[in-house]
Amino acid sequence: MTDASLGTPAQLADPNYTPPLAKAVPLGIQHVLAMFASNVTPSIIVAGAAGFGFGSNSPDFPNMIYMIQMSMLFAGLATLLQTIGMGPVGSRLPIVQGTSFAFLPIMIPAVAGQGVAGLAGLMTGVVIGGIFHFFIGTFVGRIRFALPPLVTGLIVLMIGLALVKVGIQYAAGGVPKQGTDGFGTLAMWIPALVVIVVTLAIKFFTRGLMSVAAVLIGLVAGYVVALVMGQVNFGNVGSAAVFALPNPFRWGIEFNAAIIIGMCFMAVISAIETVGDVSGITKGGAGREATDDEISGATYADGLGTAVAGIFGGLPNTSFSQNVGLISMTGVMSRHVVTIGALFLILCGLVPKIGAAVSTVPINVLGGGVIVMFGMVCAAGVNMLSDVIWNRRNMVIFAVSLSVGLGLQLVPDALQHMPGTLQILLTSGLLPAAALSIILNLALPEELD
Repeated sequence: MTDASLGTPAQLADPNYTPPLAKAVPLGIQHVLAMFASNVTPSIIVAGAAGFGFGSNSPDFPNMIYMIQMSMLFAGLATLLQTIGMGPVGSRLPIVQGTSFAFLPIMIPAVAGQGVAGLAGLMTGVVIGGIFHFFIGTFVGRIRFALPPLVTGLIVLMIGLALVKVGIQYAAGGVPKQGTDGFGTLAMWIPALVVIVVTLAIKFFTRGLMSVAAVLIGLVAGYVVALVMGQVNFGNVGSAAVFALPNPFRWGIEFNAAIIIGMCFMAVISAIETVGDVSGITKGGAGREATDDEISGATYADGLGTAVAGIFGGLPNTSFSQNVGLISMTGVMSRHVVTIGALFLILCGLVPKIGAAVSTVPINVLGGGVIVMFGMVCAAGVNMLSDVIWNRRNMVIFAVSLSVGLGLQLVPDALQHMPGTLQILLTSGLLPAAALSIILNLALPEELD
C-alpha cells in the first residue's frame, strides 16, 4: 500500500511528479539497493574469465576494480539518459539501467584466459554493439513480431543455462582453485550456502524492499560468515584512490568480428527486453500503454548508454526488470525518484574505494548469489514459455533450437575445425539457439501441427 504522504494517486502515477525530498531520497536509494548486486556481478565475471578476477593473484587485478567502478558510473549515467533524456533519447520514465547479464555468454568466451589483452576487442565490440542498439530504436516496434514468447523464452532460458556453471565454479572456490585441493571444500561452500539460504528466507518471508533486495542481503550475510572464517582480504581498499575519473579507451581499440556480431545480435534481444520493461512500467505504475516515443526513446538510451560505457571500459547496459517490480510495489511512478538513485550510482562510480570494497567479497560468497541470480534467469525464461501454446510446431522449434544450442555449448570441440570467429559465435550456445528459433518460427507455417 502506498504512503498517502507521498502524494495523491494522480500525482503518484505522473512520471513528472516529484515527491517531498525527505521521501524521494530513500525511494531513490531503494532502487539502487534493488539492483546493486546484479549490476556489479557481470564485470566481476568477465574479469574472472579473462584471468584477473578473484583469487587470480594477477597484477592486473586493479582492472577488475576499475570495471566495477564503471558498472556503477555508467548504470547511473544511462539511467539519467532514461529519466531526464536528451532530445529523442530517453523515455522520460522511471527506468533504472544496469549492466546486462544477457551479453555474458558472448563476452566470457571472447576474453577467456586473455587477461587485459582481451579487453580491447571486447570494449570495441561493446561500442559498436551500442551504436547498432541505438539505431534499433528507429524500427524496434516493427520487429517485435519476430520474437514471440516461444523465441524470447528460449533465449532467456539459454542465457541462464549458459551461466549456471559459473555460479557453481564460484561457490566452490573459483576457476583459479579448480584442480587443486582447495576447490570445493566445506570451507568454500559454507558462505555460499549461507547466501542461498538467507536469500531464499528473505525472498519468501518478507515483503517490500527487503524482498526485492533479497540477493544483496544474502550476500551481506555470506560476507559476514566469510569474514569470521578469515576469507576476506581488505588489502586493496587501503591502496585505492578516493576519487578518480574514467579513462577513455583504457585498453585500446581492436576489431574482433565474432565479438561485434555477437554484440549486435544480442542488442536486438536487449532492445525487445527494454520494450517489455517500458510496457511493464507504464501499465504497473500509470495504468496505460507505453507510447511509441517512450519505447523508441528508451531503446535509444539503451544503445547510447552502452556505446559510451564501452568507450570508458564499461559493459553493455539494459533496463532492469527488478526495478520495474519495485515501481509496481511502491506505486511511485516519479522519474525524479529514479534520478536521485542514478546520482547516487554516479557518485559510487567516481570513488574507487567503493569498487575496492566490493572486490573484497570472496568469490565463493559471490557464487552463492550468482547461483540464485542465474537460476532466476532460467526461471524467467520458463515463465515466458508458459504463455506458449505447445502444439507440434512449437515443440519442434523449441526442441531443435535447445538441442543444438545446448549441445554446442557442452561439446565445443565439435566445432574445432571451424574458423575462429564461427567457433566463438556458435559454441556460446546462445546465438545458434536464438538464430534457429527465430528462423524456424518465421519459416514454419502456423497451421503446421
